[in-house]
Amino acid sequence: MGTEMNRHSRIASSREVGMRENSDAHPFSLANFDRIVGAKLYFGFRMNSRVLVLNASFEPINVCTARRAVVLILKGVANAEESSAQWLHSSRFSMPMPSVIRLIEYIHIPFERKSLSRKNILLRDHNTCQYCGRVFAPQDLTLDHIIPRSRGGDSAWENLVTCCRSCNNRKGDRSPEGAGMRLLRRPQAYNLHVNRQIIRYLGRADEAWRKYLFY
Repeated sequence: MGTEMNRHSRIASSREVGMRENSDAHPFSLANFDRIVGAKLYFGFRMNSRVLVLNASFEPINVCTARRAVVLILKGVANAEESSAQWLHSSRFSMPMPSVIRLIEYIHIPFERKSLSRKNILLRDHNTCQYCGRVFAPQDLTLDHIIPRSRGGDSAWENLVTCCRSCNNRKGDRSPEGAGMRLLRRPQAYNLHVNRQIIRYLGRADEAWRKYLFY
């Protein structure tokens, strides 16, 4: 997606950025952006906060950091659709912290399988043990092979679920049926539906995202 965005970076002028300028000269240049966002006095951890990315059609397609979102806005690739109450400040300009951005031109994004990782499995399962149904902090969860590896089970989306330590110890090296346990739901392979579920989960606490997550 980054390559496509860069190809469209010249389609909008800096007037679309929606910044408040404090001088007659244009306040921004990409050359000194790293120096601007490096000013922890102004930004701190906020530049790592999550921002929802919409296609030009308003379809949610990704989640990026606030830092990446600001770069896309200032390069003319995207516009801010929603902003938080926080502001970004430099000596020459101020702009609200974006929470939702929309690409100016529609880009076709071919579906790709997301990499199989502990983080992505936990996101798919919403940090919920798939046996007891309780929600845990990520550090208190592990992954369980439904069909144990000792019995030929693969490390695949369809054979891995989020599991708490207690349920993992109870199940041991057995199938759920052999341990007298039941899955809340059969795990899904990564697909477009799962991707949107993950985006909804990441944005569950941000009210500004909700009206865009109906897809």
